[in-house]
Amino acid sequence: MPRRRSSAFEDLLSFAAWLPWKLSMGLAFASFIGLHLLALAFGRPVTSANTADLGNVVIRGYLHVFAFCGQYIVPFGFLLGAAVSLVKRRRSITLIGDAREGRDIVAMTWQQFEQLVEEGFRQRGFQVAARGGASPDGGVDLELKRAGARYLVQCKQWRARQVGVTIVRELCGVMTAEKAQGGYVVTSGQFTAEAKEFARRSRIDLIDGDELQNLLKVQPASPTPEATRVARTIERPLVPTCPGCGKPMVERTAKRGAMTGQSFWGCQDYPRCRRILQKDWSPS
Repeated sequence: MPRRRSSAFEDLLSFAAWLPWKLSMGLAFASFIGLHLLALAFGRPVTSANTADLGNVVIRGYLHVFAFCGQYIVPFGFLLGAAVSLVKRRRSITLIGDAREGRDIVAMTWQQFEQLVEEGFRQRGFQVAARGGASPDGGVDLELKRAGARYLVQCKQWRARQVGVTIVRELCGVMTAEKAQGGYVVTSGQFTAEAKEFARRSRIDLIDGDELQNLLKVQPASPTPEATRVARTIERPLVPTCPGCGKPMVERTAKRGAMTGQSFWGCQDYPRCRRILQKDWSPS
């Protein structure tokens, strides 16, 4: 069965619902003002009687009708989208509150699981945009932005089986194609050893069910070692700083010695500073 083509208003509504609700509210006001001014400008009568201007008069008439109708339709679409965005945000906050109170994440639907993860990253200070499709395996589910860097997130609400290396490889391929700075795979279950090994050698962090449960909890004033480890998994910067001089490190490849051909982090102030870190570094 052929897929039904969406209308322009449906596309506008989807776009407005994808945006933060406050931004959609602002665009509703701005679009009304802009289209209203256009309607006034194109609605002014043309004083010239030259028949050569007839085409211009017709075009102005079409633009006037478009702006006059659009000044009500477009803002309404943004307002409706803002309402949808606000409802989704409140549902996400409710889900994360339920999880903190002990609700079983495994019992959630995959849609609720994605909303939960989305809100968890948002409360960590990321700008979050949903990209999930209409199926529980729709590729990249979330796009994160913070401090000029972009990250991709894949959510797997799998109850019965572990997340394998194939999923991690697929995300790595998308990250490379889209030039993302990093990625996360989040599951309510566990990862295979092969998936963990591949992620350790890439720019992907794995968050399993136990770490997600700890992540969603309100952090105590004096966090436990386990809570601190989970927080570091999320907050870890893409490029480490040198433990010796504090400057950003750069990625290098060993050309001799026991690590020949392997990548490592080296201080950008080399040779004055010779500190290095392995690629599976952890901030201290």
